[in-house]
Formats: sequence, structure tokens, C-alpha cells
Amino acid sequence: MNNPLLNIENLKTSFRIKDDYYAAVDDVTLSVNPNEILAIVGESGSGKSALAFSIMGLHNKERTKIEGQINYKGENIANLPPKQLNKLRGDELGMIFQDPLTALNPLMTVGEQISETLLLHTKKTADERKKRVIELLNLVGIPRPDYTAGQYPHELSGGMRQRVVIAIAIANEPTFLIADEPTTALDVTIQSQILDLLRELKEKMNTGIILITHDLGVVAEMADRVAVMYAGQIVEVTDVNSLFKAPKHPYTRSLLNSVPSADQKGGKLHVIEGIVPSLQNLPRTGCRFKARIPWISEAAHADHPELLEVEPGHFVRCTCYKDFHFPEHQGGNV
Repeated sequence: MNNPLLNIENLKTSFRIKDDYYAAVDDVTLSVNPNEILAIVGESGSGKSALAFSIMGLHNKERTKIEGQINYKGENIANLPPKQLNKLRGDELGMIFQDPLTALNPLMTVGEQISETLLLHTKKTADERKKRVIELLNLVGIPRPDYTAGQYPHELSGGMRQRVVIAIAIANEPTFLIADEPTTALDVTIQSQILDLLRELKEKMNTGIILITHDLGVVAEMADRVAVMYAGQIVEVTDVNSLFKAPKHPYTRSLLNSVPSADQKGGKLHVIEGIVPSLQNLPRTGCRFKARIPWISEAAHADHPELLEVEPGHFVRCTCYKDFHFPEHQGGNV
């Protein structure tokens, strides 16, 4: 598609620690089209939420430096003045936050918080807002919505709070939505309902969605394309079918090989060696995943890995994918 809804170019988000800045999102280029779900996957600490907060302009500006472009409908909204950004957030731009308890105001009822979003961005009357609040609570599967609308966040379970956060995010039917682990606190039945709701929003409103998740099952069910993120960088981007059928980057293959499958008999699951480096200890040159696959020769890695198109629509960072294999003792090679 020639006109993506969101087009991120060379985005770099750096946090100040003492007197220095360290990039948590490093040279990320991505696009999201209307009526598309782009899933972003990776371990905790890979930079997924930092990327989401950068797009929405939610970082503390005194401690954060944002470089590059975040083009929404052709306009660069990176470092947009708060007044202009506030007109978009909650209206055209929505976000489902990972931690509902911190996302909700403890001093306002659930109904008041949903209604506030409608008040700021629509001309609905008080009665129309009240009706819409009940409609939204019904949509996200909350029983007794009239009663729940009068409750405070601390009176609700984690799953109920998460559904309230989702109701706020979709209240004005946004054209772009970030869903940061939207189903983590939900049971299987409600999870399925929420995913159906996101899918319906995408198709009904032509909404472009970034779905951040650890659940590869959700990715397989929901995503059109997938971006794999590691240590602040995108290491692989492709359509969802190609990712599961022919993953290329060692990190992607390691993630997929760590998931148990129904036809797996005996043997141990693959465990990825080591952990994602801390922000201050991230290697800033060479392949950032190199230390976690020490059995691959140094010569297999590029000195300056770039995200290159290795097949139509399939992008991979670093040349090490050509020589990657799993250690023999792990078995279950992908």
C-alpha cells in the first residue's frame, strides 16, 4: 500500500541516565496500513512498550530525546506540541495500556472516565454519553454495566479493569490503535471476545492496529504482518504466514523454537541463552544477538547490521541468519 496510516522512519528514543542518553528504541523503521494488524513481539526489555509510548508521545520529555519521524496520515507527530497531540490522543489515536491499575484514575468512577473521553472529543449530550458508556461496557463483556459504571477501579478485578481500559481506548472508534498486551489479565473466553472486538474495529473503521504481545498464538490468529524486536531494534519483519513457516533471524527462530507444540514428543524445549542486555550495557555496534548464540562464528555476523529485504516483503537484520543452526544437544531444529 502506497499510503500507510502510520509510517515510522529511523526512530530513536533515548532516555537520560545521569548525564548520558541511552537509546531504548534504536533506528526503527516501520509502517502500519489502514485495516491492518501489525504485531510486535520480543522479550521483556526489547523496547516494545518504549516504541508504543514514543508513538503516543507519552514519555517524560525532560528525560527523553526522540529523533526521527513518526508520520501519521502524512504529518510528523514526533515532538508535536502537547495541545495538538491531545486532540489526536483519545480520538483518532487510541491505546490499550498494559497495566490497567496505573492507567485508570483511582478517584473517578469507571463511567466518569469513559465519559470524560467522549466529552473531550465529541459533542454528545450527557444522556448520549451515558448511553455510550453502557454500550461500551457491554461491548467489552462487562456484566451489569449500569452497576459497574458507578464503581471505582479498586473495586474491580484485574480482568475487569483491563476491559475498562479497552472501552476507553475504543470509545471514539480510533483510526489507529496500539494494544499493549491487551489480553494478559483475561481468561480464555474474555480474551477471545476482546480479540474479536479488535478485529471488528479494524474491519469496521479501517483501523490500523499495532498489537504488542508475548503470545505467539495470538499473533498467529490476529496479525497480518509481524515485526520482531530485540534490544531496541527490529530484527525481522514479514507477513504472518512467512514468519511461522520460514523464520530467518536467529532470534525469531529461537522464540518460535521455545514454544511447546502439540506434536512435540519428549526432549527439552529450546532455551535462549542469556538475557536481553540492560539499556546501559547494550552493544551499540555489530549484531546485538551475537552473545546469545556463541556457537555461531564471528565471521557470520555483519559489522554494521542493517534491515535488508531478503525476499519480497521479508526484511532481516544481520547476515548471521544464513549460518544459524541450533546446537545439536538442543534438538528440535527449526
